Amino acid sequence: MTQTVLITGAGIGIGRATAKAFAAAGHHVVVTDVLEAEGRSCVDEIRAAGGSAEFHHLDVRSTEAADALVARIEAERGGIDVIVANAGIAHKVPLPALTDEKWDHTFDIDLKGIFRVVRPALPGMRARGRGAIVALSSIMGVAYGWDEHVHYSAAKSGVVGLVRGLAVELARDGIRVNGVAPGYIRTAQLLSAENSLGPEAAEKAGEFIPMGRLGEPEDIADVILFLASEGARYMTGQVVVVDGGLLVGRY
Repeated sequence: MTQTVLITGAGIGIGRATAKAFAAAGHHVVVTDVLEAEGRSCVDEIRAAGGSAEFHHLDVRSTEAADALVARIEAERGGIDVIVANAGIAHKVPLPALTDEKWDHTFDIDLKGIFRVVRPALPGMRARGRGAIVALSSIMGVAYGWDEHVHYSAAKSGVVGLVRGLAVELARDGIRVNGVAPGYIRTAQLLSAENSLGPEAAEKAGEFIPMGRLGEPEDIADVILFLASEGARYMTGQVVVVDGGLLVGRY
């Protein structure tokens, strides 16, 4: 069955790989991002490969924009079947510089941004008695602390609580809610020396990951595709760590 899948932050990285995975599986993908060129090129790639997709600019900090987009897709497509809440930022900020504004900016995108997109889609999902939501957390939200990223770790931990709370409240409506906690994935975010490991440290990280390599965006996309599928029909409220064995291999 062809489903309508809305993905946030789908212009680059994990979001882009996820959009392409859902399209390759025969679904219609609503690619959203604040990055116009990247989002549109993702749609172009999907269509060139024979898939179905459309792009919409969406800043998940805007309740008005999220409400309007969900309403538009519901009206045009007859409903949203899957939401992949992937949009996020990770800015390196040492504690002395961690102002209320910088804290709120990360939470507004990484945590509240998920709820803003999910909330307006729930009435439609409840009316149809089905739906799947997958939210992106991080190993920094389920197991690790991260110096100079306290706000990020806290927000990604919040995603775990959000997944659990939504899952319990929505289970009897036929709506499943799960999360993914990626480890070190080869994305622009990880390779940013300004805000994350940077290229050299990222490659060195691959040496102590039990599977011997960094993850690729496609490694996460395929797990997201599974969590949204009928194969995960009895799964809800779970946050699945996908990290090449990093957490279990470090002691």
